[in-house]
Amino acid sequence: MGLRSPAEYKASLRDGRAVYYSGKRVEDVVAHLELGIAVDHAAIDYHVAEDPKYRELATFEDSVDGLISRYYHIPRNAEDLINRSKLIETTTRLGHTLVILIKEIGTDALFALHLISKQTDAHFGTQYSDRVQKFFRHCRKNDLAVAVAQTDVKGDRSRGPGEQSHPDYYVHVIDETKDGIVVRGAKVHTSVSINANEILVLPTRNLSEQDRNYAVSFAVSPNTPGLKLIASPYAEGVIKNDFDYPISAKHKMIETLTVFDDVFIPWERVFLNGEWQMAGPLAKTFVEFHRFTAISYKLPLVDLILGSAELIADYNGTERAPHIRDKITWLISYAETLRALVKMAAMECKITELGIAVPNTLIVNMAKWHFAKNYHQAMAYAQDIAGGLLVTAPGKHDLESEETGGYIRKYLGGRAGVDGEQRLKAMNLIKDLTTTDFGGYQAVLAIHAEGSIEAEKMATLREHDSTPFKAYAREIAHITD
Repeated sequence: MGLRSPAEYKASLRDGRAVYYSGKRVEDVVAHLELGIAVDHAAIDYHVAEDPKYRELATFEDSVDGLISRYYHIPRNAEDLINRSKLIETTTRLGHTLVILIKEIGTDALFALHLISKQTDAHFGTQYSDRVQKFFRHCRKNDLAVAVAQTDVKGDRSRGPGEQSHPDYYVHVIDETKDGIVVRGAKVHTSVSINANEILVLPTRNLSEQDRNYAVSFAVSPNTPGLKLIASPYAEGVIKNDFDYPISAKHKMIETLTVFDDVFIPWERVFLNGEWQMAGPLAKTFVEFHRFTAISYKLPLVDLILGSAELIADYNGTERAPHIRDKITWLISYAETLRALVKMAAMECKITELGIAVPNTLIVNMAKWHFAKNYHQAMAYAQDIAGGLLVTAPGKHDLESEETGGYIRKYLGGRAGVDGEQRLKAMNLIKDLTTTDFGGYQAVLAIHAEGSIEAEKMATLREHDSTPFKAYAREIAHITD
C-alpha cells in the first residue's frame, strides 16, 4: 500500500470502534467536535510525508517496501537515531509543542519486541520473533498509526497482579483455545488509542511465577469486539479560539481507559504468553526507546517556554532588568542542556546483536530527569517574567468589541511600538503553556509521562558503572585491595 494521505488515514478510523466520551458512545471520532481536534492533530504526521519541505526527513527508501515513513525504519546507527529525533522534534514543533505520537510510540514498542522476542525464542523455544516481524511489516507497508497500552490500572500499588482484591487490575489471559487467547483487564493512560489503527499491549513491570497469566503482549485492532476506549474528558465541552488559546484550540491528544472485556486475540498477534521472566525486560527495553522519543519531543516545548519568556520581556520593556536576565539565562541553559543530551544519547548508542541501535540508556534517563525535575521551575520563570495579565487580561471578544477594543489596544500596550493586541497575544501564549488545562496537562506529563521522576533516577543509578570511579578514588587515596 505504501504511504497514506491524511484523508486515507482519517477514513481508516471509521471502523465501528467502541469509543466513549462524556459517558456517550462516539459514532465517528473524525467528525466529533472535540475528539476530531485530536484526529486533525495526528494527521500532521501524514501531511509531512507529502510536504516537499519535510518529505526527505519524514520518509525513507526501504529496499523491500519502497518509500515508507521514517518511523518504520529500524535505526542501525547514530545517524539513524539523530534523524529519528529530528523528525520527532519537527512534527512536534508543527504540532505547537504537542507530540503527534501515532507512529513514534508504536515503533518504539516494535523495536523492543524485535529484541525481546528473539531472546524469548532462544530461551523458551517459542516462535514470537516471526510474528513480530510479520506484524511490523504489516504496519510498515500500510503506514499505520499504532498506539501502546502498557500501564495497568494496578489497584493496590503495594501488591503484585496476583495479590490484588480482584484479578482484573492487570490485563491477563483468562482462556486459551487452538485459535488464540482471551484477555481481560484494563490499561490506563493509553495515548492516541481513539485515533490509532492498531494497539500494542505490553507488560508494565517485572512479574513473578505466580503472575504467569499477566505476562502477555499482543496487538489488537481498536474495533475488536469487547475492546472499549473510554476517552479522558480533557477540556470537555470547551470550544476555544486561537487568540485566547493559541495552542490548545487546534492541538489535542486523547488518552483512554482501555478496557479488555474478554477480548479474543488470535495467536499470530500474540508476542508473549506466560513467559513471566521476560515481562520486565520487555517493559524496560520499550522504555529505553520511548524515553529517547520523549526527550526529542520535549525540545520544542522547552524552546517555546524560552522564546515566549524572551518575547514578553521584550514587549514589557524588562529584558535588561537583572532579575529577568538571570531567569532568561537559566531558561537558555535548561533548553540547551536538554538538546545536547538528546544528541549525545544518539551518538553514544549501543548496537545490538540484531543490528538495532539503542540510544544510550544512561544519557537518555539523565536527559529525561533533567527535563522533568526542572520543568515546573521553567513554567514559574515564564509566569514571573510575564506578569499578572496571564490570568486577568480581557479576552478575544473584548478586543473585537467596538466599545472596548480601543481601550485594550491603548492601555494594555507595552514598550514603544507594541500595542495591546500584540502584548495580549504574547501573554496568551504563556497562559496556554502554563495556566490552562493544556498547561496543567503538560505539567503532569513532565512528572509522569514515559516514567516518573523516581523511575528515571533509579534507571540513572542502575545504568551508572561505579567501578572506574571508585578505582580512581582508591588510587588517589593510596588504598590497595
